[in-house]
Amino acid sequence: MGELMAMNLLKAGYSIHVYNRTVEKTASLVKEGAIRESSAKELVERCDVSFIMLSDASAVKDVLTKEDGVLAGLLPGKVIVDMSTISPEGSRSFAQLVTERGGIYLDAPVSGSVGPAKAGQLVILVGGEESAKEACQPYFDVLGKETIHFGKNGKGSAAKLSINLLLAIVGQGVGETLLLAEKAGLERGKVLEMISQSAMATPLFAGKREMYEKEEFPAAFMLKLMAKDLGLINEQAHRLDVSLPLAEAAKDTYMSARDSGEGDSDMAAVFVELKRKNNR
Repeated sequence: MGELMAMNLLKAGYSIHVYNRTVEKTASLVKEGAIRESSAKELVERCDVSFIMLSDASAVKDVLTKEDGVLAGLLPGKVIVDMSTISPEGSRSFAQLVTERGGIYLDAPVSGSVGPAKAGQLVILVGGEESAKEACQPYFDVLGKETIHFGKNGKGSAAKLSINLLLAIVGQGVGETLLLAEKAGLERGKVLEMISQSAMATPLFAGKREMYEKEEFPAAFMLKLMAKDLGLINEQAHRLDVSLPLAEAAKDTYMSARDSGEGDSDMAAVFVELKRKNNR
């Protein structure tokens, strides 16, 4: 997704500098005119606004704190936009590290996967200073269809966990619906058409319908990342002392699917795990 988002900024006419710990992953962007940097330190020193989008908090910490990382650069007045899905506590911790170096940190994870990223139709969920959000708004307008500012650092990350909980529950719900229908002897194609014509039809379902039809799940949002997010969601629920029975159930199912070998498949492959548990 980060590559697709950076490509949209290039197409919009912005000068883009790129860095990836796996150099080959920057090749397509460089081919289109992006400038490759050899370290995160060099990148932030050359740019007023730097975007980070990584799989988890440990990866973000590494890019921030390693010897030639973000924090080793000259940061006064510069904005670091972290679009990774991490805990609110992690976002606040990273914000403190960046602030201590004179920079400004926004947590700005996104709702949406590969399709919306390519189309510039993401929803950007922001936590941090209003002035920094406004400075980044022209970039956000290229990357997404809507930017929602939730408040101080950590609030954007909290919003992302909230929407991903709904995403996980809906994904498991579709899988359970299909399984119940098939157990009752209903044809899957007709059940999918029923959902499509009902009030339960959603853009999410429409985007994944073909996956269910073919029982093939090329990843738009990898199941192992959803399992990771559900771990964060349940940790957050425990910290906030709120009971979320569906979140607990979804975490168990997605983690079981991940452990059964579906981690690199799309999150919709939770359907495969439900079938496995029911010996189909």
